[in-house]
Amino acid sequence: MYYVGPLQQRRNLARIKFDLTTKEKLVLEPEEREVHHPYSDRPEAGIHILSYCFEEVFAEKVRALAERERPRDLYDVVHLYRHDEIRPDRSVMMNTLREKCAFKNIPVPNRDSLLRPDARGKLLAEWEDMLAHQLPVLPPFDQFWDELPLVFDWLYEAIEKPNLRGLAADRPVDETWQPPTRVQSWKTSIPVVESVRLAAANRLCVDLRYQGSNRLIEPYSLRRSKDGHLLLCAVRHESGESRTYRVDRIEGAEVTKVSFVPKYLVELTPSGPIHAPTIERIDRIFSPPTLPRSLRKGAGGSGGHGPKYIFKCSVCGKQFTRKSYDATLNPHKNKQGHPCYGSIGMYVRTEY
Repeated sequence: MYYVGPLQQRRNLARIKFDLTTKEKLVLEPEEREVHHPYSDRPEAGIHILSYCFEEVFAEKVRALAERERPRDLYDVVHLYRHDEIRPDRSVMMNTLREKCAFKNIPVPNRDSLLRPDARGKLLAEWEDMLAHQLPVLPPFDQFWDELPLVFDWLYEAIEKPNLRGLAADRPVDETWQPPTRVQSWKTSIPVVESVRLAAANRLCVDLRYQGSNRLIEPYSLRRSKDGHLLLCAVRHESGESRTYRVDRIEGAEVTKVSFVPKYLVELTPSGPIHAPTIERIDRIFSPPTLPRSLRKGAGGSGGHGPKYIFKCSVCGKQFTRKSYDATLNPHKNKQGHPCYGSIGMYVRTEY
């Protein structure tokens, strides 16, 4: 749905997308959650919505992975499993998964049904094509595939998650302080902090430049010292030695593709906005937004030649320009030069 917002911009109309379906089964009662809204027009009582509970989300993602075996679902399942701060009821989760699989008329997935050589080959072949354009740094496929057996062993209650302790700073800290939830809330070194949080969420090491030299670190937590300095608690990847770095002295931080297995509790991600953006898809072609009269074809003025519609492939991200509002895509290749099988694009913007 397109609309003209308070800034009255009419060249690139704002939009809200509603994704509606009758093809999924909601098993558990939705939970009321507060929408994070850090702006000045936030209502005093906040903004609340009904949403899936964690058990429902996890079960839905496992079902999706079993049914269609796509990289996005593998990424999401492992990513959800890593949220150690959430302690879901696994029996509720399994019952929800069984009902969802019955609704789709598919077997309930387990370790053996998913960890097949052909499934691995399919996921590996599509890993980069479907995810590389959605993440600043794409983690190695094997990191997620190798963790999947643990996910199923945990889900079927064959194992428990390791009870890792938090990594302490090497100086006195303010125990009452909690990291802010969004990048807009940081007062210092925003790019550095968000790069480090991205790496922590994906279990990737950071090439940290600090006081004139580089070191490869595993990021774990942020603390604030008694004297008000923001501290990054990390482990040197080569030696396993714990280190504390003042954020205001960090000269650069580059996320690498070197994976690490956590030795301590990763505390950088629970409240942060770190995720793989949802792949948007258009199943039907809807009417384009209504254009201002002066810009309609034949109305004269700068819009006499009509608008151009920009669509983006929902699989590889390549953009296409159309003279008409037509989201059908021609055969094309992705950024790596491999054939892309996306045939429907998502609307991006209108140019005049």
